[in-house]
Parts: sequence; C-alpha cells; structure tokens
Amino acid sequence: MTEYQKLQELILSKPSRIVILSHRNPDGDAIGSSIGLCLFLQKFMHTVHIIFPSEYPLSFSYLKNSEDIVIYDIEAEHAQNLVAQAEIIFCLDFNDLDRIDKLGVSVAENIKAKKILIDHHLFPGNFPDLCFHDVESSSTCELVFEVIEKMGYFSKIDPMIGEALFTGIITDTGSFKYSTRAQTYEIASKLKSIGVDDYFLQDKIFNSLTHKQLSLLGYCLYKRMKVIEDTNGAYIYLTKEDYKRYAIGRGDTEGIVNYLLMMPNIKIAALISEQPSIIKISLRSKGDINVQEMATKYFNGGGHKNASGGGIYGKLDDIIDRFEQEVKRLNK
Repeated sequence: MTEYQKLQELILSKPSRIVILSHRNPDGDAIGSSIGLCLFLQKFMHTVHIIFPSEYPLSFSYLKNSEDIVIYDIEAEHAQNLVAQAEIIFCLDFNDLDRIDKLGVSVAENIKAKKILIDHHLFPGNFPDLCFHDVESSSTCELVFEVIEKMGYFSKIDPMIGEALFTGIITDTGSFKYSTRAQTYEIASKLKSIGVDDYFLQDKIFNSLTHKQLSLLGYCLYKRMKVIEDTNGAYIYLTKEDYKRYAIGRGDTEGIVNYLLMMPNIKIAALISEQPSIIKISLRSKGDINVQEMATKYFNGGGHKNASGGGIYGKLDDIIDRFEQEVKRLNK
C-alpha cells in the first residue's frame, strides 16, 4: 500500500478530529497550504482546526476561513487542548517539531494521533507516521495539490481551495521567478482551469501595502541599505529604535530583502533585524549561491537554497560583521 493509499484510507475511515499545524511567522505557503488542506478535509465531514504558533500577515485575510485560525501566542491553552484531542495531526511547511515551538511538545505528547508531514524543506524529522516530502517542489501548496490529486480527488478542489493553494505557489516562487519546475506550471494551469483568478490573487498579495509599510520600505532603501564593497552582496539592517519609530509589526518587513536582488550585480542579500531578544536574519540569493548552508552554519536557521533565514542571540554589529565576512569569503 502506497503512502497515498494509506492517507486515503485514513481520511475515509471515519470523521475525525484533525489539527493542521504550520511554522512560526507563517508566510503565504504556510497559510495557503493549511487553509487549502483544511477546506479539502472538511468535505469529508472531519472537524478541522488550523493552529499557528504566531500571528499571520493580515494581507492574507482574503482566504476563506482565515479568521478561524487559532494562534498559540494568543490562545495557548485552547491550542494545546486541540492538539491533545486530535486524532490526526498534519504538519505543513516545516521539517521538524522544533519549528513550531511549544506546540511541538504537545504534538510529541499525543501518542495516539496519526502524524502526517507535508513539506519541501531539507532534512525532515522522523516523527511522522506518513511523510510526503520533496525538496524539488516549489512549495508545500504544490505538494498538497499533488497529494490530493494522487489520491484521486482532483474533482474535490474547488475555487476556494484553489485560491489557497495558488497563493502559496505565488509567494514561495516570487510570482514564478524561482524554485519552479514543470509540475509547478502544470498545477497552476489546472488551478486556473477550475476558476482560480490569478490576477485577483497577485493584486491581493502584492498591492496591499499600507502607508506605514511603504514609508518603512523607503527608509530601509535610503537609510539602511548597505552594499558590501567589492562583492556581490548587500544587506538592510533594522535596529530596535527603528522598530519603535515605525511601530513595525507582523508582516511589515515581508519582501523587503528581495529589493536588494533587483540590482544586477547583487547575488546574495540579507535583512538583519534587531528584535527585543534575538537578531533575525532573512537571506536570499540568485543562482547557485546556497544561503541555506549559511543560515544553518552561522545563524541557527535553515530553509531553501535561495531563500533561508534564522535567528541568533548576539549584538547587531556582530551579526552584520559575520554576514559581511561570509559574503567576502564566498567572493574569493
């Protein structure tokens, strides 16, 4: 029996209490894959709850049922109870339980629930009972589509499910600029064929910046952008004072690092943010430069070859210096 047949049997056996989990600071792929899978499972009369460790950007609130997502940081006890009572737990867009903070402990403690991983990051953990994993996939949304289709349920994908899955594909590929493969475009075509309006989605995703966010972007590019001399690297940094000055909140810095790669000579870029107790870094690259290795080795993180991130305790200046030195090493 294949993994797809095992999952199909699990879905069809009886209506179950299901929890869908994704990572802290959920992005379009985490949100889209979770909502898309949730809407699909509800067609089989399952009771489904989505739980994220932290809040998601409100720009994704156009997705159906996004208002029902449970946030652990806000409703910790409720979230833990849902995980404890779950009969099936789906883990989407993260590779191991430490990526969901304290929720990971709750998942590990629920020994009766079937645990299913759907993810495209490197090095999946050994905790799931069923694992659908492909690092070549553009996104977890692409994988969710493939899982549904290979179980024989393409006809169950309606426009609302399609919108959620297309959202993750758009955001994780940067509007089809990177991490694509032939299947990515085939899936996009199939989603359009069922009525998904990709223009509507692109407009919602990329044309929803507030005045504050645009002001912050201008400030970052004018005051906080640094090109590392005699290299193909650049970065933007933000201090604690910047966070106070612009009242920077969840999602306000999303996508800022990508602007650095608009310079033709820049192949590796970072957004380095000084937060109350940790320095966060978002890394992006072009071509064969592997920022996943850098994130893992130096910044306690991980991700993908051309898009990774991490967080580390230390001083802002030290983290900036570490990034600069690594860029210079790569340019030798």
